[in-house]
Amino acid sequence: MFRKHPLTNEFPEFETKIHDLKVEDEHFKKLFDEYDEVDHEIYRIESDAQPASDETANQLRITRLRLKDELYRMLKES
Repeated sequence: MFRKHPLTNEFPEFETKIHDLKVEDEHFKKLFDEYDEVDHEIYRIESDAQPASDETANQLRITRLRLKDELYRMLKES
């Protein structure tokens, strides 16, 4: 079964920090929103709601992972 990967589920220990940074840090918010959009697009592809090639889906997964790593780094440093 395919599922979304919201950042608060990926890093539940940072739920409060995620909320605070979305409000206080414009760069974090931008990356968070981009992560959310990419995650939603991947979900649509995996659930066959939106057709895409395997290459496109894999590139989106790489983008999501890159964003997740950057967001995690920001959460750890704040």
